[in-house]
Amino acid sequence: MKVTRTGFIAHARWALLAVLALPYGAQGALAQQGGPPSINLPMESWTVVALKTRILKEEFDKIGTTQIQLLNPGTSELSGAEAAMLDRGGLAFAQRMMYPATVHRANGLDAVVIWQSVASDPNRTPILALKDSPYESVKDLAGQALGSSRVGCGWTSPKEILDTAGVPLSTRISQGSVRHETITSSATVNSALLSGRIAATATHLAIPAAAALWASGQVKVIGRSPSDGVYVNAAGRVSYFAMRDFAEKYPAAVHAFLVVRDRARVWIHGHTDEAAEIIAKELRLPVSIVKFQITDASSFEFMDGEPLAPAAKNSIRTFQKYYIEHGDDILTEHHLDDEQIDAFVDDRFFAGGAYSIY
Repeated sequence: MKVTRTGFIAHARWALLAVLALPYGAQGALAQQGGPPSINLPMESWTVVALKTRILKEEFDKIGTTQIQLLNPGTSELSGAEAAMLDRGGLAFAQRMMYPATVHRANGLDAVVIWQSVASDPNRTPILALKDSPYESVKDLAGQALGSSRVGCGWTSPKEILDTAGVPLSTRISQGSVRHETITSSATVNSALLSGRIAATATHLAIPAAAALWASGQVKVIGRSPSDGVYVNAAGRVSYFAMRDFAEKYPAAVHAFLVVRDRARVWIHGHTDEAAEIIAKELRLPVSIVKFQITDASSFEFMDGEPLAPAAKNSIRTFQKYYIEHGDDILTEHHLDDEQIDAFVDDRFFAGGAYSIY
């Protein structure tokens, strides 16, 4: 097997939205169906570990996939890049939280959800302000600007936090107390916050740019998502999705990918120090930041999976309803109906499905 690593950041923009269960032991039947001769996988913390530990090779050898390339979709640097790569065939699978995955699907990306995480965590995407700023609570942001990615957790989490606190976040169709500035690059978000152009942001603390700010003591948390809220229990769930035609043609490859992820996740949790060294070297990150990503409650790459397809589908229905009712201009214009949601979550890869890992 030939496995290579390639760095690549797709330049996705708003235009992309417009174009846009067998157990582990039953490997024999899957191997007969086979996978593609070569495959491009996202370069993530767990995939580089799976490469180093030969978990990738072991599982994909079983289905005849002999060439694997790890590509950096640039997800942490530029929101939406992974969907653009998926749509062009540059990646077999992409990771996003359920809200952006659903927005991509509603805007034309013919993809299916092959995996969804369990509920998120209130620590996942807090609202941050500079440590020496006068903002001590989210109510202090009234009349100020919050900057973040629009199609992602940097909007869905603060939208719920601010609306619940009585200082709602403005949208194109609903005037609120806090302005939103769309910034897709995490580096630009940091610059805007440090320069005072925006009063606050909301982001995953586990991504490198945010983790660095947090670890250096430059920011403070002034708001968190409610534990019983729609972000934690629905919109903030992690998902992996694949183009529908790929999942239809190569379900064994989807199954292999999910087995690899689960095995790598278990290995990482059991070998934190060794895993951190591997990830730091391959992704060119400080070891301290990687350990934070693995162990902190804000981490999202190593979560357990949601085994039940009905629960995954219900999470989509729940957050679509909530955000539309709270002035979400994007979902108001384009959202999924019940039939489309049922087709979006591919039952074959959840409990009881022919290619399930559960």
